Amino acid sequence: MILLNPDRRSWLTPLLHLYWRFSRGMTLGVRACVVDADGRLLLIRHSYTPGWHFPGGGVEVGQTVEEALAMELREEAHVVMTGAPAFCGLFLNARTSRRDHVALFRVDSFEQPSPFVPTREIVEAAFFAREALPEGVTRGTRERIAELFEGRPRSSHW
Repeated sequence: MILLNPDRRSWLTPLLHLYWRFSRGMTLGVRACVVDADGRLLLIRHSYTPGWHFPGGGVEVGQTVEEALAMELREEAHVVMTGAPAFCGLFLNARTSRRDHVALFRVDSFEQPSPFVPTREIVEAAFFAREALPEGVTRGTRERIAELFEGRPRSSHW
């Protein structure tokens, strides 16, 4: 498994967002709260940024949010949706960029035809009980979990 040098993390994300600032008016991403039959949540850990996140990624030109979601789940965690995802909200991710938005979906119907295998991008993917989340779950992910499962009012910011 190849991991990016941690020193590169400090400049890689801002550099990409600088590029996107001039190449796109706005960025749109998707994330999935994947819930298994036991109520556990799927979280992933990237090689290039700290913390545990919901799986997801960017929506490319000509791609629907559901197409992007399905592709990211397959690529990041070997998860294949078998039913329609439920839209949970659209969030401004101003901590990343004033132009970044994230569409969140809940996925309850899925298969995982093969086990997760670490890649250069995703070093871990696993299901966790809500009461036993791993250390390092990002603030945005924790807030979405609280909104979805604990009745916390939904924020419009990631």
